[in-house]
Amino acid sequence: MVTETTIALLIRPAIAFGLIIGLYELFLIHADENFRGSHWFGHGLQSVILAIIAVFITMNTAYFLSVTGLDIMGIPFISNYYLVNLAVTLVFAIKVYTVSAVVKGAGGRGMHEKWYHVLIVAVLVYVSPIIYQYTQAFLPPIITG
Repeated sequence: MVTETTIALLIRPAIAFGLIIGLYELFLIHADENFRGSHWFGHGLQSVILAIIAVFITMNTAYFLSVTGLDIMGIPFISNYYLVNLAVTLVFAIKVYTVSAVVKGAGGRGMHEKWYHVLIVAVLVYVSPIIYQYTQAFLPPIITG
């Protein structure tokens, strides 16, 4: 008897985890960068959206690979779930760090978010599918769908 395992597209869990990581990033941006007024919120809002997108991709990599058939093709980089998620995480970390460097601070030069804050948020994006797998039974139905 042959059984097929179905991989579901995770939308609500990805949004929920991405929102949590993005809000954490928003607070890290506020702590790391000395903005005048409420500019930090506008800058940080793009980080929330970016975190939701990054978590959506990492949580649905297996689904995408199985739907397209890339998981069984054996292409070294593209068919490996972990390498694809690592690439998404690295792009996310570089984006977060460079966006924080572009913003002008009180001294007129670019500010940077601390590296370990970027690393923490990037690791959270990478492990979000694993965290979801272990916490799925405890989450409310509105998140798990």
